[in-house]
Amino acid sequence: MAMESRDTAAVNILGCKVHLVDMPAALEAVTQMIDQAQGCKQVVTLNAEIIYQAGQQDELRRIINKADLVTADGIGTVWAARTLGCPQKERVSGIDLLMNICSRAAVRGWKVYLLGGAPGVALKAARNLERLYPGLTVCGCRDGYFPIQDEPDIIAAINAESPHILFAALGAPKQEYWLSRHREILKVPVCMGVGGSFDVIAGIKQRAPQLFIKLNLEWLYRLLTEPSRFKRQLALPAFALKVLRQKRSRGRNKAAR
Repeated sequence: MAMESRDTAAVNILGCKVHLVDMPAALEAVTQMIDQAQGCKQVVTLNAEIIYQAGQQDELRRIINKADLVTADGIGTVWAARTLGCPQKERVSGIDLLMNICSRAAVRGWKVYLLGGAPGVALKAARNLERLYPGLTVCGCRDGYFPIQDEPDIIAAINAESPHILFAALGAPKQEYWLSRHREILKVPVCMGVGGSFDVIAGIKQRAPQLFIKLNLEWLYRLLTEPSRFKRQLALPAFALKVLRQKRSRGRNKAAR
């Protein structure tokens, strides 16, 4: 069943839809999109920072709400869903969903294409993915440093390889804008933005230790190891306040009925 028919299984967080799926359900949704191959479906893994940005960017909010699958990437999004009364079981991050898709791709014969990262990073990530998942075919890769005039050639190169899924690591929300702008001409069943995942898979950056991940403190580890992220993190308290206001507003509306 395609995610478009499952909008009832979604929560509205500050005007952005987020599907109430755990990892197995998200993976199954992607599998169905690939099996059905009806146009290019867009997957967005949505964290609190991007939801907050979407409050100021109408086009970004439109892209999120038109996406075929939107997962809760980050404990802030999970917290918001639960605060608004929805049973969000777990976070489904971009890198974890990517890895699960590649594991299934190795078994099912799906081809993947990697777009993004600094020169050489996508290639290193491709080789590591192929080692991690024997049988996986990374049919092409391209770094994310290209001028806009090269985009037609890049899209033609992607289409020529006939991948089943395109992973774009162009940074959020740039990757969401880019994929949405080109999805009508991309001959790929599924496209998905994965942020800085290639850097981690390539071994250039280290992911948080499992203890941080298990305690939902991956954001704290990234802040400690990348202090430059501090300014971006200032959006989180504002995000939390807006969610609490949304909850109160919903409560007042129910009481008025």
